[in-house]
Amino acid sequence: MDLERDTPREECGVFGIWAPGEDVSKMTYFGLFALQHRGQEGAGIAVGDRDNLVVFKDTGLVSQVFDEPVLEALQGDVAIGHTRYSTAGGNEWENVQPMFRTAPNGTDIALAHNGNLTNYMELQREAIEKKLISANGVKGQGSSSDTAVVSALLADLMTEGRTLADAARELLPRVQGAFCFMVTDGRTLYAARDPHGVRPLSLGRLDGGWVVASETCALDIVGASFVRDIEPGEMVAIDESGVRSERFAETPRAHCVFEYVYVARPDSVIEGRSVNESRIEIGRRLSKVNPVEADLVMPVPESGTPAAIGYAEASGIPFKQGLMKNAYVGRTFIQPSDTLRQLGLRLKLNPVREVIEGKDLVVVDDSIVRGNTQRKLIRMLREAGAASVHVRIASPPVKWPCFYGIDFASPGELIANHGRTDSDEAISESIRTMIGADSLAFVPLEDTIAASNQPAENLCAACFSGTYPLGLPDGNPNADLVRRIQKDA
Repeated sequence: MDLERDTPREECGVFGIWAPGEDVSKMTYFGLFALQHRGQEGAGIAVGDRDNLVVFKDTGLVSQVFDEPVLEALQGDVAIGHTRYSTAGGNEWENVQPMFRTAPNGTDIALAHNGNLTNYMELQREAIEKKLISANGVKGQGSSSDTAVVSALLADLMTEGRTLADAARELLPRVQGAFCFMVTDGRTLYAARDPHGVRPLSLGRLDGGWVVASETCALDIVGASFVRDIEPGEMVAIDESGVRSERFAETPRAHCVFEYVYVARPDSVIEGRSVNESRIEIGRRLSKVNPVEADLVMPVPESGTPAAIGYAEASGIPFKQGLMKNAYVGRTFIQPSDTLRQLGLRLKLNPVREVIEGKDLVVVDDSIVRGNTQRKLIRMLREAGAASVHVRIASPPVKWPCFYGIDFASPGELIANHGRTDSDEAISESIRTMIGADSLAFVPLEDTIAASNQPAENLCAACFSGTYPLGLPDGNPNADLVRRIQKDA
């Protein structure tokens, strides 16, 4: 059983550092470790010392890819790192980032990307016409990812007399979709965020340098102080001259509201708002949507914990940990036996019987995608003696796929669409029946937005509303399906 596919699949994490005299490879390692929750399929680090640029990457977790000898060999003044979940391109070694290219002027570059591009097909056609890629992907790499195509196009623009900054100024305005790029030529660190600012990107200060990372928790782990968010449509360049900034595009903002619900770590701050406080506030609001008499509030760890704390606080129902999570069961290269596979959810979560038995429970989770996990969880709680199980979800029903860097299921696989109705009440009742809960309530979208402290017009909530501020990508079967559904509605 693939438990992860019943939850939202995160996108990627990027980290960059310019700090001469510091051990930049190890600092990047720790930064990626802090961003591991954003992707667990591959990791890589590129390090430059002005004369050489070296990339080391592999599939697996950060701790599996790197060890002390590898990090000791990666010496330099500037580094970029990436931890990957494959939203575009498969999970093969060729698609692990950073991508490495040599430009026509002889400059080596490395590029890492968080997000998803909506005009990938257009960029791919351009790369094919320029003979930068073949049917099997980028020459010399075999990669089919949007990141590989962008790196090939970027390098191709670096002809004699043109710098990486020149190439970026020309290419970035033509790249559409959600992206945070980290690029280096071994001398300068460049970071760019898409004009809508869908994914977060933050700038931090070290005593002897600068750090840029997907989330502020990665700044914290390397001892960098938060300076500011990289602005949407902004590119920064960092080297011995300091931090230089320029805008390559301006457009209405569309920050991903799901970062506040699930993706980001609770100890991160996005657009000035604590993720943890946002989730607690969602829980407070959730307690008022459909109140219920119960003996205790318990989270589905770990992502449901802050909202459960808020729910308990606002409702006055005691908070208790009724489920214990095995911290050492995550992604693994060891496949469980048939016997263990049948145990399913118990590989990750186990009920605390003395807490649960005979009790009316409020169980708080962050979201429901397919519903398989919640169905098994409720059965497990009843077997542990729960008198009743009332499920509260700290997000609205997920009805639509994301094309901007989070991999939800296709529209037909989402449990919120099984009832074939637009009524939230009917959707809740349909899902409640399917998962076997005594009651079920979702937090309304307006409450989710309010908890983020961001104006609604500055947020992307496409997975809940079906309104795609960046448009739909071409050549994507799920996008074509969404178009048909919305046209027929």
